[in-house]
Amino acid sequence: MTVPGLLLPDTDGEPVEMGLRAEELGYDSVWMGELWGTSSVVILTELAVRTERIGLGTAIVNVYSRTPAVLAMTAATLDRTSEGRFTLGVGTSTRKAIEDLHAMEWADPNPVRRAHETIELTKQFLAGEGRVDYDGEVFHTADFPSLDTEVPVYHAALGKANRRVVARLADGWMPHNVPFPDLEESFEYVTEHAREAGRAPEDISVSPYVPAAVSDDPDEARDAVRGHIAYYVGSGEGYERAVAMRFPDEAGEIAARWRGDGRERDRSAAKGVVTDEMIEALGVAGTPETARERLREVLGIDVIDEPMIAVPQNASAEMVERTVEELSPERL
Repeated sequence: MTVPGLLLPDTDGEPVEMGLRAEELGYDSVWMGELWGTSSVVILTELAVRTERIGLGTAIVNVYSRTPAVLAMTAATLDRTSEGRFTLGVGTSTRKAIEDLHAMEWADPNPVRRAHETIELTKQFLAGEGRVDYDGEVFHTADFPSLDTEVPVYHAALGKANRRVVARLADGWMPHNVPFPDLEESFEYVTEHAREAGRAPEDISVSPYVPAAVSDDPDEARDAVRGHIAYYVGSGEGYERAVAMRFPDEAGEIAARWRGDGRERDRSAAKGVVTDEMIEALGVAGTPETARERLREVLGIDVIDEPMIAVPQNASAEMVERTVEELSPERL
């Protein structure tokens, strides 16, 4: 059976302790997100020193706020510190985060082009031969040596254009909010374009986020995943479009209510639009027994290689602990 990884929840500011616990519980890997407040690089560096076998990765760092050179240096250093256990996961993030937090231009020239050049140049800096020269639309570099380090680079792509970036350049695909029943069809698009680029599709790992919540009260668990789905659909058009592949009416309504498009913003109402059918297709929620059963079904999807359990940020600290324990590999 596929062994899941864990996206570290930043609960009470103790993701390091959760990462150490994840290694004890048999998780295959731990991943650290980065939006605001906590540096994933600092957390993963401490975990690289304090763990022995568990894989480490970013899920994700955005392709705007660090240059490819900084990403390459960071990845190479973390890989050396962890003795080869690090994976660099990148993505475009959202317009809100890039423009209102990082004060950068989201559409300069466009997110997909920036992702393409960031991944291409970062990989050249990491493992290119000799000295690196690069002349793109976004980045221009000249005459610096590569770091001679093999580090996998994964991309959190959703739309077709970004999935073509995965097909042509990335070592892994990290889909979030792509309904589980649609994963194989979505990856088939990657497969087609990977072959066109002369790459073997089987060399591209599929590492989806699996939003998950466990409680003795199944309604409480579903409510946590419901909030997770509403937040992402409302916060980014890419997430909305991914969910709309299977739930077009609901995705549009959630986004409109969350953002207040043409009406009063009502995030509680947005959350209420998320149906049980959507929770089943996009996450894992329920009592320990039912959640484990559903997780086993998700892990059994042929296309999935490295799933990561993602406990919703709106879950209580108690629910986070319970979910991580009950869905751990040793209990599956």
